[in-house]
Amino acid sequence: MENQRNLIMAVVLCALLLFGWDAAVSYFYPHANKPVVAASPTPAAQSGEKPSRDGGLLSAADRAAEARDLKTALATPGRIAIAAPGLSGSINPAGALLDDLVTNRHQNQERNGAERIFSPVGTPAEHYAQIGWDGQNVELPGPNTVWTAPAGAKLTPETPVTLTWTNAAGMAFAITYKIDKDYMISADASVANRGAAPVTVTPFARLGRTSKTASLDTWNIHSGPFGAFDEKVSFDADYEDLAELPGGLQVNEGKANWIGFTDIYWMSALIPGKETASTNYRSLGGQLFQANMFYKPVAVAPGQSAGVSTRLFAGAKEGDVLAAYEKTGIAKFSLAIDWGWFRWFEEPIFWLLKKLFSLAGNFGVAIILLTLIVRGIMFPIAQRQFTSMAAMKAIQPKMKALQERYKDDKQKLQEETLKLYKSEGVNPLGGCLPIFLQIPVFFALYKVLTLAVEMRHQPFALWIKDLSAPDPLHVLNLFGLLPFEVPGFLGIGVLAILLGVTMWAQFKLNPASPDPVQQQVFAIMPWMMMFIMAPFAAGLLIYWITSNLLTILQQWYLYSKHPQMRAMVEKERADVLAAKKNKQ
Repeated sequence: MENQRNLIMAVVLCALLLFGWDAAVSYFYPHANKPVVAASPTPAAQSGEKPSRDGGLLSAADRAAEARDLKTALATPGRIAIAAPGLSGSINPAGALLDDLVTNRHQNQERNGAERIFSPVGTPAEHYAQIGWDGQNVELPGPNTVWTAPAGAKLTPETPVTLTWTNAAGMAFAITYKIDKDYMISADASVANRGAAPVTVTPFARLGRTSKTASLDTWNIHSGPFGAFDEKVSFDADYEDLAELPGGLQVNEGKANWIGFTDIYWMSALIPGKETASTNYRSLGGQLFQANMFYKPVAVAPGQSAGVSTRLFAGAKEGDVLAAYEKTGIAKFSLAIDWGWFRWFEEPIFWLLKKLFSLAGNFGVAIILLTLIVRGIMFPIAQRQFTSMAAMKAIQPKMKALQERYKDDKQKLQEETLKLYKSEGVNPLGGCLPIFLQIPVFFALYKVLTLAVEMRHQPFALWIKDLSAPDPLHVLNLFGLLPFEVPGFLGIGVLAILLGVTMWAQFKLNPASPDPVQQQVFAIMPWMMMFIMAPFAAGLLIYWITSNLLTILQQWYLYSKHPQMRAMVEKERADVLAAKKNKQ
């Protein structure tokens, strides 16, 4: 009885944590600077498709156009190749744009190639970075300006590349690009005044992209503009919010540590150098957006030069990589992964999971090992839970006597009950502790499977090819044999069935409830949870199934060590069955 109540509490609390916490925080502590906007059609709604966690173009027409236009754009002569361990691609000499970047560590399964981060301007998936200058009464390089690079130039971690352009007045502009082994590119932009008159210019850095390739944006997973200001990370406005603002402009307040755009797994961000910069986000219409960073105007006297440095991150949100960049001085960069309020617990669980993966070589096995560790740590507590449950059973006659004696005096009944607990050394909440300890682990694993790019497309065994995605085999289409998609709420797969069966078996080992209503609740709960959990990540179901199996083994073991408890459970079940027969 006590175990069953604890399990109900666990399910309810897990549901509250998974679905209610972020919603409650958003309600009671709304972002002050988030605009209130009317609903507008999303890219998904316009195409009739739902964005994925990976992101990418939704319509077949856009994907076909992207393949065609990308091939044409990358065939433009003069492109400077980029070759680094983390990134490959090229620099467009027209505008000195970084508009062609793919990750070398992450694959796109649909395209059967590397995951693309940047795509040239004008393609359906356009996403790029631009370094430039604004000013008046001076000829400045623009997006169509063709820059000059040394013959055979190639951007690698060992070989920076400098692009140059000189205007008719003798002003020489230069951008030196450097790249590291991961996802960081630095751009040192300088201007030398070789003319006869002073000139004032405003250096800037810009990210441009389309929202057509945005990943899934939900109440607890942000996709869109983001950044860190005054060392606080902001996940406020999304693309729809920005498009609805007057003029499509959002000016950011506070000192910008970095700004950019995020998807669930990927991000692009501009990091200013030593110079302070003002920033904004802008909607250009047509699902095109910009993140802009403007430095203070610089007066360059004849014979003098000036420059600024900007760093660009473009790649996967790998936790270790972001943390390493944060140690170099980029404030709160590791929080580009939106772990939420429970980061203090989620990150250690993820660290342990990665350590187990390094030993097992399979994240599914690592999840099972994690479950074993959690249950092992809690085994002594489970023994105390059994002792507490036995003590609660032993004092039931005394409890019933108190309830009968003080049935008309609730306050006195409560006082006497507490005295009884104290005199008998019983803690009525003692059985709840294992449940409460598992809830943070369950929630942390949910966030890890949802957000961590390291878990993306990680296989387990047999048909489970992606632990971060739901079980792909469903009963209603005969486990993939019938050619139709099953609605999410009916997508009952093998793992969901195993979850229901193991939960049912776990319940069968618990004492039967004398209350007919509770009997019905516990009879349907395993199958209700089967439907509820079916759309969740396969890795989460593997954790829960393993935990159920270990609980069953644990109960068998403890019953063997406490035969009086087994006898008590069997007697209660017999009493319940007898009561049912008498009513019939």
